[in-house]
Amino acid sequence: MASPPPPPASAAAAAGATNSVFVYGTLMAEEVVRVLLGRVPPSSPALLPNHQRFSIKGRVYPAILPVDGSRVSGKVFRGLTDGELDVLDIFEDEEYVREIVGISLTSKSACLILRLAISPFVFEESSDTMLAYAYIWGNVDDPDLYGEWDFDEWRKVHLNDYLTMTQDFKEELEQLEQKTHD
Repeated sequence: MASPPPPPASAAAAAGATNSVFVYGTLMAEEVVRVLLGRVPPSSPALLPNHQRFSIKGRVYPAILPVDGSRVSGKVFRGLTDGELDVLDIFEDEEYVREIVGISLTSKSACLILRLAISPFVFEESSDTMLAYAYIWGNVDDPDLYGEWDFDEWRKVHLNDYLTMTQDFKEELEQLEQKTHD
């Protein structure tokens, strides 16, 4: 059974509510999340139906777009504060649009994929569903999208440089916040 959508940021703050975010790319690396948020929120493997993950020409991070019949594996982080969600919004930049999506929680991604191949009905019976935020690529006609992005390959080839870039981003963000409060 799906849970209600995450409330708007101002309502969530007033109610003391927290946010859930489905991630499918570089944010699946807990090292990146730790740099951005200063912690790694609780997470679970998850699957986003009717979307596809793409590589982007000239970039090391992926994009997702709605594609009927496709599925994107990832994870959902739970218990993010509104401030943490703001950090992710800034990190994801204007190329992505934060949307509410329906995801399926899984105990093991490989098992889930096998179940889907054998019987979608078993998947529906054995998985919990929920609503979460996800960052969807804003340009559905982007000619630079191609193929499938590979997390394991990205991790081997790009993780260290990406962590350096993420640390630089976080330091710049903290400097901006400090100037705002001065």
